[in-house]
Amino acid sequence: MWQSVGLTLLVIVATLVCALLFMLFGWYVVWQLFLSKFKFLRELLGDASTPPAEPQPSETKSERTATAPTRTRPRTARQRVATAEST
Repeated sequence: MWQSVGLTLLVIVATLVCALLFMLFGWYVVWQLFLSKFKFLRELLGDASTPPAEPQPSETKSERTATAPTRTRPRTARQRVATAEST
């Protein structure tokens, strides 16, 4: 009688331990592959293993706009034809 109760409790505890280990392993894998990329989550969990980003040298707004290259998207053939016809 007591052996069957003890065996049942052992199976229940072993199942819970296995499930907990599986969940911890899954969290670790997901953290390493995906979640650690988010600064917000790292700050929430207090993860100090990743070094903070180096501060950028201070620039004024006019310096940034003067040195920033202007980006233009390449035009498609249709856009080139349309602008050639309008001129």
